[in-house]
Amino acid sequence: MEEQQVGSFRFLIDFSQPLYEQILNQVRSSIAKGEIEMGSKMPSVRDLAQELRMNPNTVMRAYQELERDGLTEKRRGLGTYVTSSSERIASFREQLAITYIDQFLGQMSSLGLSWEDVQQYIRSKQDGNDEGGGEGA
Repeated sequence: MEEQQVGSFRFLIDFSQPLYEQILNQVRSSIAKGEIEMGSKMPSVRDLAQELRMNPNTVMRAYQELERDGLTEKRRGLGTYVTSSSERIASFREQLAITYIDQFLGQMSSLGLSWEDVQQYIRSKQDGNDEGGGEGA
């Protein structure tokens, strides 16, 4: 894994994983966490591709997806900017949280754990006991 700084943006790139998804997920996460400020100018597709040593089409694909998400907007002649809509970012953050919860619960279900088991593991983790608990342990 290689860490690269492009302007105020930081990327961890693993060249064994799909690059488009890494850029997309890292920018989404950074916007949702507030690490990238609303209204910030994104690096140009060409600059980001050059700095990360990848094909500009890969970066363009990620940028198009960010725009479809409503997290970025193109300004004619000025470039791509992070949305200034706090409502849009809050909505995306909520969608992301729900997706992560759904994935987590799906994984717990595939282990055969009940909701009560999952709650016990969470309570145990919150209390600082890394060994977990519940009937599925």
